Amino acid sequence: MTSTLARITVLSFLFLLFSPHLASAETKTFIKEYIYRASEDDSRNSSRVTAMREVKRLLLEELGTYLESITEVKNFQLTKDQLTSLTAGIVKTEIVDEKWDGHIYWIKTKISADEGEVIKSIDSLRKDREKSRELEEVRKRSDAILEENKKLREELKFAKGEDKEKVQVKYNKAIKELSAIEWVESGYRNYQKGDFEAVAHDFEKAFEMDPTYSQTHTTRGMFHASRGEYNEAIVDFNEAIELNPRDALAYLFRGKVYGALGKYNEAIVDLNKAIELNPRDALAYYNRGKTYSLIGDRTRAVQDLSKAIKLHPEARSLADDPAFDNIRNTPEFRRLIGK
Repeated sequence: MTSTLARITVLSFLFLLFSPHLASAETKTFIKEYIYRASEDDSRNSSRVTAMREVKRLLLEELGTYLESITEVKNFQLTKDQLTSLTAGIVKTEIVDEKWDGHIYWIKTKISADEGEVIKSIDSLRKDREKSRELEEVRKRSDAILEENKKLREELKFAKGEDKEKVQVKYNKAIKELSAIEWVESGYRNYQKGDFEAVAHDFEKAFEMDPTYSQTHTTRGMFHASRGEYNEAIVDFNEAIELNPRDALAYLFRGKVYGALGKYNEAIVDLNKAIELNPRDALAYYNRGKTYSLIGDRTRAVQDLSKAIKLHPEARSLADDPAFDNIRNTPEFRRLIGK
C-alpha cells in the first residue's frame, strides 16, 4: 500500500513537472526573424542596428497583441501602441542568431516574458504617467527614425558629390540615435529591476552612441529626479533643452524638480513653456496646478487641474496629492473631483 502511494505521488510530481501546459503557464516566448537588405551605403553596423530595431518592433507588437487578450491588461484600458511602448522598458529582446554577407543582414531574436511579472510591471509603469509618457516618446522617435531612414536610403541612391555627403551624414546620425535609444530602453529595464549601477552604464553607452540625442539627457534627468538627485537632474534637463529647445518633456520635468525644490516661479515658467510646446499635455497642467495650489492661487490651481482631468481622466485620482491641500475644501475643487 505504501509503495503504491509513493508511486502515485512520484507520478503526480512528474506529471506536474513535465506537463507542457503547466510548465509554460507563466512564461511566454516569442521568436521572430528579420531580413534587412542593405544598400551600398549601409555598413554592417547600420544594417544590424536597423534590423534589430525593426525585429524588436515586430516582437513587441506580437507581445502586445497577446497581452491585450489577458483580462487584467484589458482592465488597464491601454492601446496597442501604449502596450508596445511600456513593454520595451520591461522585457529584453535577445539575439538568438545573426548573419551578414555584405548584402543581407539576417537576425533571429526572441523575448521571454513572465506573464505575472510583465502585468505587474505594466501596471506600475502605466500609473507612473511621467515614465510611461517618456517611453511613448522613445517609441515614437524610434519609429519616426526608421521611416525617415527609408527615405534617406532612397536619396542616397541618386545623390552625388556634396549632396550625397550631406545625406550620408544625416543617415549616420540617425543610426547613432537608434543605437542610443536601444541603450535608453535597457536603462528603463534595469531601473525596473533596481539595478542602478547598470542604469548608469546604459546611459554612458547611450551618450557614447549619440551625445546629441536630447531625449537621453531628459530620460537620465528623470531618473535622477526620481531618486531625489535634483541638482543632477537639472543639469541633464538644461543640456536637453540646449540640444533641443523644443523638448517639451525636459521643460515639464525641470519644472517639476523646481517645484520640489520650492522654486515655484521657475517651475511655473518651465511648465508654461511645456504647455506652449504641447498644449495637450495633461501632466504639465497637473503639475502647474499643483504649483499654483502651493503658492495659494486657488483659481488657477482649479483651472489647471480641471484641464488635466479633461485631457486625461485618471488625473482625478492624483488629486489626493497634499500639494492640493490649500484648495481641497473649496466648492470648486469638490465639484471637480466629485466629492
